[in-house]
Amino acid sequence: LGFAEELGRHAMNAMQTPLEREHVAGPGPCPTITTARLTLRPHRMSDADAIAQSLGDFEVSRMLARVPAPYDRQDATEWLAVATTDLNEGWSFAMTAGDDVHIGCVSFERHGGEWELGYWLNRFYWRRGYMSEAVRAATARFLMRMPGTDIRSGVFADNLASLRVQEKTGFRITGCSEVFSTARGAMVPHIETRLEPGDFRPAAPRH
Repeated sequence: LGFAEELGRHAMNAMQTPLEREHVAGPGPCPTITTARLTLRPHRMSDADAIAQSLGDFEVSRMLARVPAPYDRQDATEWLAVATTDLNEGWSFAMTAGDDVHIGCVSFERHGGEWELGYWLNRFYWRRGYMSEAVRAATARFLMRMPGTDIRSGVFADNLASLRVQEKTGFRITGCSEVFSTARGAMVPHIETRLEPGDFRPAAPRH
């Protein structure tokens, strides 16, 4: 969605009747979560430069459906203008690794009446297990707030590392489709996944 469309969608949600809001109640304010190596916190407008640097890397943006290429600071600022307000009914975590610098994102958003997990990580931090650590921690907290909730997700078929992150968390493949990648400007084969609450696999405790 474009910025204006996204803002309009959230504004319409805010105008719902109390009964409608109760029916689509979300998990509440985005919390801060600390793991062994990471802090997941709500986004801030000051994250714009770091987000632009991460998503300006085509190796990252090509694996995401709605992120354009090139991606610049204005794109990040427009996204943050919604992500940092009460109009955002889901959660959008900024990933940091000890110095509070934004290195990635984990989000839970409602699409078509279902909750959907999305995430990305600055390429410099790949292959360190950070994404699995963040996704498991965020999913555990989300399911504490929203027990019994199924979570949808998926990956482009050429992103098997991301699929492994989901499988370690308990997601199962439910089908295949084609999804338009804005960065690539093309339809791309896509693997659909779903996590049922009883399938969630929390991270093993560190000793």
